[in-house]
Amino acid sequence: MTSLDAASLVHDHTVYSCVMGSRAFGLATEGSDTDRRGVFLAPTSSFWRFEKPPTHVDGPAPEQFSWELERFCELALRANPNVLECLHSPLVERIDDTGRELLALRGAFLSRQAHETFTRYATGQRRKLESDVRTHGAPRWKHAMHLLRLLMSARELLRTGVLTIDVGERREELLAVKRGEVGWAEVERRMARLADECGEAVGRSPLPDHPDRARVEEFLVRTRRASALSAG
Repeated sequence: MTSLDAASLVHDHTVYSCVMGSRAFGLATEGSDTDRRGVFLAPTSSFWRFEKPPTHVDGPAPEQFSWELERFCELALRANPNVLECLHSPLVERIDDTGRELLALRGAFLSRQAHETFTRYATGQRRKLESDVRTHGAPRWKHAMHLLRLLMSARELLRTGVLTIDVGERREELLAVKRGEVGWAEVERRMARLADECGEAVGRSPLPDHPDRARVEEFLVRTRRASALSAG
């Protein structure tokens, strides 16, 4: 599909969009970007052509990224941290009936698999920070702050079964890391402690072992069928 077609999918067929990043996490400061994430439903008829609709669209606005509904659900069922957190943003900008159904399914995507995906993602990000320290003598402090936030979120998800992305009273503690006021050795210690606490929490977590794939698939099939029928 052309870039214009992709932009039209986002403009005309978005079912859910929200603000993510620092503004959703309660970590925004003056000059923070506004990161927008969304989900669009490609018309069922668009899949009948040889050229299929895109699974995601970057843009059309700056700092905007959207997934087609099926791709979004696939990633959420795999406990992708970035996707799961989109479903829990406190800053919803656009939503329709399909989007409300998607949000009502938030619990169906959550499982103990989040331990593996969140900590695997954190491990990869920590390696990048360690590389920065070796190369430049210091990490990118903003990235270090967000990694600590992610680990805190994962720990509480595993402990409570609820994913909360706003940092609340931890805001100033985390912003001190962003400002470089906490030494790297201490940041590493906090990361290691949080990772250990995630490991301790997973065995006693109220979350199920696996997400409710059947429930999500029923929603997807029903939504695709409704799209096809509405097209006449």
